[in-house]
Amino acid sequence: MKTESRGAQITNQYLLLLDMHIEDVVQGRKIEFMEINMIARELAVSHKHLSYTVQKEKGNHPGYFYNQKIIAKAKELLVSSPLSISKIAFLLTYDPSNFTKFFKKYTGETPGRFRKKIKKGTLPSKVPLKIFSI
Repeated sequence: MKTESRGAQITNQYLLLLDMHIEDVVQGRKIEFMEINMIARELAVSHKHLSYTVQKEKGNHPGYFYNQKIIAKAKELLVSSPLSISKIAFLLTYDPSNFTKFFKKYTGETPGRFRKKIKKGTLPSKVPLKIFSI
């Protein structure tokens, strides 16, 4: 039986912590997103070590996965919640205009356009909401 490398353990712990932390923010248990250095501290590693390890294990910087998980949560809320886009932005600790810019940067469309496509049924029936599993 092959044991998981320390790098894989750190990376998996990081991704799991992101999921839990984003959910804590959305549920109001935390008021803002932690910075990567704070997450590294939670995992008992340095910011530099976390960045190097995640980059080596997954091919991208930790911030990339952080943003992708926030986008996945935003899509989930846009699909399953009756909340306005402004309220979703606030749940995710964004000003509505900055949220729109952030969402468009990573998806190529505004949250409103994304939601309209969902309502019209022009997106595939299975929108990938959770993009990274452990």
